[in-house]
Amino acid sequence: MTAWLPLESNPDVLTKYIHKLGVSKEWEIFDVVGLEPQMLEWVPQPVKSIILLFPISETYEKHRAQEHEKLSVDPGVFPDDLFYMRQLTSNACGTVALIHSLANSKSISLEDGILKSFLENVKDLTPEERGKALENDKSFTEGHHELAKEGQTVADPEEKVNHHFVALINKNGVLYELDGRKEFPIKHGPTTDETFIQDAAKVCKEFMARDPDELRFTVMALSSV
Repeated sequence: MTAWLPLESNPDVLTKYIHKLGVSKEWEIFDVVGLEPQMLEWVPQPVKSIILLFPISETYEKHRAQEHEKLSVDPGVFPDDLFYMRQLTSNACGTVALIHSLANSKSISLEDGILKSFLENVKDLTPEERGKALENDKSFTEGHHELAKEGQTVADPEEKVNHHFVALINKNGVLYELDGRKEFPIKHGPTTDETFIQDAAKVCKEFMARDPDELRFTVMALSSV
């Protein structure tokens, strides 16, 4: 597996990244400093995606295995226009989470550039083929590495990364968890544009509840300025 430099959970760096990919300057990545209702009110609206960075613990891996076993029997039915891809490149989870966030929001227009070209090229591919296409995309690789170097910590592609990015989105009134390490999207029940951030916060709390002694969680929002 090819290894990229890990991205830092830095809203400024990730905002610069999505603009480099061709996203309008009206959209930015913001820190979500708290998951209680009064704290969520501070997040600029509309929120199109919640991006969660969490530690990959033994408890989480056990949960993931149980979840996979259940979904392998009945993964469910998903919308034809739900964009989903596998992560086949080590340390690419940040980029995959951003792609999942941007590709599934019709209200976010893309200028001609890296992401628009990639999405056009992979629209008819399987999730696995999309992951392979990302791994072989030189423009994405170069852009990812350039932004990874702008973090506050020194990035090392050989360093074992124990954290993982996933995206939470609202697609046709259903809250989905999109994680490139999983074979299927995960449904987390109904949601609306008005309640999405509160519903996504509940999912984030579920992640945290599985590892109550762990403090290394970061929550960010893709929102309009």
